[in-house]
Amino acid sequence: MRKRPNSSSAAKSNSSTSGDTSDKKGPQNSDDVVVAAKRSTFVVLTLFVLVVNGSWAIYHYQFESLPAPLSAVQVGKRGFSELEAIKHVKALTQFGPHPVGSDALDRALQYVLAASESIKKTAHWEVDVEIDFFHTRYGANRLVSGLFKGKTLVYSDLNHVAMRILPKYATEAGENAILVSSHIDTVFSGEGAGDCSSCVAVMLELARGISQWAHGFKHAVIFLFNTGEEEGLNGAHSFITQVLTKRCLLHPWSDTVRMAIDLEAMGIGGKSTIFQAGPNPWAIENFAAVAKYPSAQIVAQDLFSSGAIKSATDFQIYKEVAGLSGLDFAFLDDTAVYHTKNDKLKLLKPGSLQHLGENMLAFLLQAAASSHLPLGKAEEQDGNSSRDAAIYFDILGTYIVVFRQRLANMFYNSTIMQSLLIWVTSIMMGGSSALISLALSSLSIILMWISSIAFAAVAAFCLPLVSASPVPYVSNPWLVVGLFGVPALLGAFIGQHLGYLILRRYLSAVYSTRYRDLSSSVQADIAKLDSERWLFKAGLIQWLLLLILGNYYKIGSTYLALVWLVSPAFAYGLLEATLSPARLPKPLKTLTLVIGLSFPFLLSSGMIIRLTSIMVGSTVRLERNPGSNPEWIGNIVVAILIAAIVCLTLVYLLSYIHISGAKVPIIIITSILFGLSICSVVGFLQAFTEDTARAVNVVHVVDTTGKHGGKQEPDSYVSLFSTTPGNLIKEAEKIGKKMVCGKDKMPDFVSFSVNYSCWIDEDVLAGWDKSDIPAIHVERDMMDENRITEISLDTKFSTRWTLGINMEEIEDFQLKDVGESEELIPLGGKTIVDGWHIIQFSGGKKAPTKFSLTLSWINEKHGPMTRNEGSRGERPLLKLRTDVDRLTPQTQDVLTKLPPWCSLFGKSTSPHTLAFLSSLPIVF
Repeated sequence: MRKRPNSSSAAKSNSSTSGDTSDKKGPQNSDDVVVAAKRSTFVVLTLFVLVVNGSWAIYHYQFESLPAPLSAVQVGKRGFSELEAIKHVKALTQFGPHPVGSDALDRALQYVLAASESIKKTAHWEVDVEIDFFHTRYGANRLVSGLFKGKTLVYSDLNHVAMRILPKYATEAGENAILVSSHIDTVFSGEGAGDCSSCVAVMLELARGISQWAHGFKHAVIFLFNTGEEEGLNGAHSFITQVLTKRCLLHPWSDTVRMAIDLEAMGIGGKSTIFQAGPNPWAIENFAAVAKYPSAQIVAQDLFSSGAIKSATDFQIYKEVAGLSGLDFAFLDDTAVYHTKNDKLKLLKPGSLQHLGENMLAFLLQAAASSHLPLGKAEEQDGNSSRDAAIYFDILGTYIVVFRQRLANMFYNSTIMQSLLIWVTSIMMGGSSALISLALSSLSIILMWISSIAFAAVAAFCLPLVSASPVPYVSNPWLVVGLFGVPALLGAFIGQHLGYLILRRYLSAVYSTRYRDLSSSVQADIAKLDSERWLFKAGLIQWLLLLILGNYYKIGSTYLALVWLVSPAFAYGLLEATLSPARLPKPLKTLTLVIGLSFPFLLSSGMIIRLTSIMVGSTVRLERNPGSNPEWIGNIVVAILIAAIVCLTLVYLLSYIHISGAKVPIIIITSILFGLSICSVVGFLQAFTEDTARAVNVVHVVDTTGKHGGKQEPDSYVSLFSTTPGNLIKEAEKIGKKMVCGKDKMPDFVSFSVNYSCWIDEDVLAGWDKSDIPAIHVERDMMDENRITEISLDTKFSTRWTLGINMEEIEDFQLKDVGESEELIPLGGKTIVDGWHIIQFSGGKKAPTKFSLTLSWINEKHGPMTRNEGSRGERPLLKLRTDVDRLTPQTQDVLTKLPPWCSLFGKSTSPHTLAFLSSLPIVF
């Protein structure tokens, strides 16, 4: 026999089929067999380099490559020019922050109105451009799901601009319209270049271009520039709602809307991605047919609808309240600047508006000229069941794949049935040893997950102990590769290797009996090779289980499981499987891995990097109740996400390591990368910068909670708290002025609570007066069989306030405006979260400040109470916060000394810089 020690294949033999452990007799002469269970270290390391560099190249091409901005001369009258749109962004950001009720918002509205009038003057002579500057007196928005569950969002005195473009000589076009919507208002903490002046600018430039095309349209296009979105989607609700009151009438155009397109920003610039579509698939299918630079991912829709991303857009109103279908776009770059001072024009990437504008223009031209539009609720009920929902994703930002759920079901069911049939047949042919091998290889997957998550979680837990910030990677997101990705990879390899050793030991015992005539070294090599193959096939089992679960729950992103299962399985079947019983196992071919993983990585690696970047940016606002969670909780979330990505995507590649010499180099390289990452965050890299700031709030609090009858002085102090994990000691030292940090001051801001903060309680009496404190008075308490209590609320000059009603005591309530005797919130239809129903009120300068609240108590005779009698004094009956956008001297002083790496953070539940807290006890 001529031995070939470097051979990767078995020589002439009579053995079982490759990868199966059947009971057939093996070769009778050990001299006939040479098996080499080896793999080049260089090949394995090269594969890792290809995965890393290839993934980054895919991400860059898919999400970072933007079209060149075009001028008005280049696009002509009918095209989209980013350079013209940027002029609108500049003008709007120059007004500074313009929240609801501010003078700056009035100026921004007038600017949009003037720009709309200019479009009307230059429109095609066969096109009608109608402009309506309309006012909403009252409205109440009660959403039953998502971010605003358990709340009633009341609004008053809001102004909006609507523009309708339609052919002049086709009056029937006005009966069916496409709505394009975004909001003008910003949060109080930022000028809103991204959120959403960029959207408003795109809409204005789109309207200019559409006004030159619309003479050929069959449908109207309505551009809605609303206000109040940042306070709870109020502008969209006030336009689309069909509730009639004395003061609030249905807008005459809203009943003609057949499809809604919402433009949003959860960061600033980059590619505007479709992250919600439907329910009717018509819009996404037509968008896919014409979009020049498509970007759409149903993975984002699944995450958004699951509640993993704590946010909401106007699209929720159009979908849930109006029953419309459509598309929801969002800019997603630099999510860490969302709702902070850094949402500014200089960070808006060139080409961002051109990307969205050209896509939208092509889509609107297609949709408005179509002979068919979705018909809203009626069509949804008739034909838009879950089996007709669209599954969509883009390939490298060049082409969108869209198919219906019914087709997906066919693919998924067929793949599942074939996979199960192959596995059952294989196990039946292999006997008990094959079944045990399958179980042990599946154990390796379990150990891989446990070890990967454990390693990454330990790193996440220990990071706050060595770093000045628990989240030191926010301004340098690539650090998560070394901080969490490396431990997750090392843990995954160690966990899988432990499973490999257990499996190899079992197979060695099997082959020592089955192949008695072979030498012990050959038996050992056969066990190694067969173990490697079982580990590879265990990766298929992992994705098969995910495919079954995704198919059962009809999750849109299940297509990823299909791709990650079918492509490697096809490569394995093409290059590795054999029907001949006369072959011993061979090392898996490198070509099998390359072919099997090329398509899955092409489809998913860019999206995975994008998702991780968004999650990293979101850690600056992770704490919804500051101080309520451990400092390491944000790291744990990111670490588990990264560990899951490693286990899902590298399961096949890891199976190649165990018979190679790459084990030690991989451990050394990963340890070095982890060490360098730790040194970076401990040594010279800053967690936050002026452009990527930590989200904090500085609020002058005047607290009269529990103080009734005016006998005690209010508790007044300036509070500094952060929605970013970590203490505020470093920031407090920069501010000075005897700022104390801890949990002694734990204000309840009604919509959230602060369990850790820093505060100053000296020189805090200036800038406010006792007459500013809101008043809660019991006007009448009728103790009949059904107890009714009438309460008057006076929020003084505050037109932004939040009221919590204890629904463990109250069965229902009604809210009225005293001045107009207008019913704002009727009886019935209340949702409850944690025993409370929250009213969030926001309005303009003419919004009411005096209200009548009628409470209907729970009748204890009709059923058991939801709380113990001993707890009645622990929770008040009502708790109220009123907000004032005013800087007191002490607040101004703190803001002046606030470090540049900090920024005020705004959202619908955040207090302004002056907040008054009041309450009413149960026993009054």
